[in-house]
Amino acid sequence: MPQSNTGVLQRFKILRNIVFVLIGVILVRLFFIQIIEHNDWVARADEQHTLLEVITPRRGEIYMMDDGEPVAVVLNQTTYQVVIDPTVTKKEDIEKIVNEYVKDYTIVDLNEVYNTDGLRYSIVAKNVPRETAEKVAESGIPAIWLKKVNQRVYPEGELASGLLGFVNNEGVGQYGVEGSLNDVLSGKEGLIKTIADVNKVALSIGNDNIKIPAEDGENIVLSVDRGLEKGVEEIAANTVANSTATNASVLIMNPNNGEVITMANVPTYDPGNYAKVSDASVYVNQVTDVPYEPASICKNFAFSAAINEGKMTSETTYFNKGFEEVDGWKIQNAEQRASLYGTLTMKDALYWSLNTGSIYALKLLGDDPNSINQTGREKLYDYYHNKFRLGKITGIELIEAAGYIEDPNEGWGRDSTYANMTFGQNLGITMIQTATAFSAVVNGGVYHTPNVVKGTINNGKFTAKSMVEDVNDKILSDETSAMMRDMLINNRGYKVRGGIDRAGYAIGGKSGTAQVVVNGAYDDTFAQLVGSYIGFVGPSNELPKYVIMVKMWGEGQSIDSGQAMSLFDSLSNYLIDYLKIKPGV
Repeated sequence: MPQSNTGVLQRFKILRNIVFVLIGVILVRLFFIQIIEHNDWVARADEQHTLLEVITPRRGEIYMMDDGEPVAVVLNQTTYQVVIDPTVTKKEDIEKIVNEYVKDYTIVDLNEVYNTDGLRYSIVAKNVPRETAEKVAESGIPAIWLKKVNQRVYPEGELASGLLGFVNNEGVGQYGVEGSLNDVLSGKEGLIKTIADVNKVALSIGNDNIKIPAEDGENIVLSVDRGLEKGVEEIAANTVANSTATNASVLIMNPNNGEVITMANVPTYDPGNYAKVSDASVYVNQVTDVPYEPASICKNFAFSAAINEGKMTSETTYFNKGFEEVDGWKIQNAEQRASLYGTLTMKDALYWSLNTGSIYALKLLGDDPNSINQTGREKLYDYYHNKFRLGKITGIELIEAAGYIEDPNEGWGRDSTYANMTFGQNLGITMIQTATAFSAVVNGGVYHTPNVVKGTINNGKFTAKSMVEDVNDKILSDETSAMMRDMLINNRGYKVRGGIDRAGYAIGGKSGTAQVVVNGAYDDTFAQLVGSYIGFVGPSNELPKYVIMVKMWGEGQSIDSGQAMSLFDSLSNYLIDYLKIKPGV
């Protein structure tokens, strides 16, 4: 009996010690929780009872001009995302919802969702229309939410797609205006932080509540004329369809202030269905993004430089033998006819687009009519790169490439390189650079920064707002510009081709047919050519009102400037009629 009592007492002591140890552990743990880890546990508690939600701003809409009034061409449409908590929502329930309502909007594989350990949040469907979203809400399935979002809508379909760009699934603008002005259009996100109940319903109490309103993006108004853009795209598409070309780009701008009224690329695409295109190159805005060699269009710049420096006039003469040898290279005129050999005026050289004429202008810039020298190269570079700003970003409110102008002194074969540059080869410049420089040639000699944003609109009220810094630089004399206009008008006469009499209008222009570099060298077989044309339109005896530039090409296709000039003719006729430009006296 005593032995039995002793055993009981020993077991009691052991049990008591265990209890004391457990109590000690608990007390130590409580000490750590309440004292040492106090702040950490408070933060965890706050996290459990805090609602933190990012407020998505409304993306700014995009407008074009139509009969003098802004008209929306890019809008926002409210749609919904279907969101679930896979740990609560039964798979068979959400499968039923998907099959009945949102099958066409589903973006995930439900098997993958439910096989992912620890997943508490999954977006099942996007861009769900309101009517369909209401049916999902009425299903009463636990842990299924609807998140309101803005979907980008392009009601004009493919109109000006190369200019506008698109918004991707992450809500980020890509290409065109959507890409270049994404920050302006996007606005700034807001934030809500408040105390919530177990169901994450805001209680709106507490000293730590935070509410930062979202800042909606700006509504942008483009200077582009919607009706003109549509008509130009149709004319360009029809021209391409009836030629060997596969692509065309058109730029129309006001040379007196740099304002772009048309920027068209063919083929187009639907920005609302951008993922369905077969060739992503269609996204690229050829007018601003792609440097190329516009060929003899650059004779306008070489001639302007020599005239402005007082080295020549339109009546200055030179001897044309049909070719020039420079650095051991034989540079020939495309136009080889006996009647052109001998003494010609520079006006004749521009009319017949003679390479020997533009090379002679380069020689005159160096004060040596018999050879090209360093002085001439440096002066041509100064005009091309510094005054006309070729091979430089123009500053237009779009994504653009800089291109390049060769250094006048560094590198082998500088004389032949610069001889070729006088007729637009051995350089890389964009259409927007070329047309802006040409505008300065014909508008009285003033370089204006090109611009495509006219202003903003809020609550139906338009406000003029520039997003570029206008250079407004006088780079040519009035006399130089007038002489160039006369020579360009002489290139065409006072009539637009196509059988339409345009007496009373001053229409001038210059063509360019460029060889293409294949495997590092120019293709001397001329199997592939790029055709361009640039010109101006306006009433006679006035400064030009509009500059039109056209580019046509196709891989493996020989597109000469004649096809581009025909497109220019059609466009200039259409422009005069559409804008009701009155003839001059």
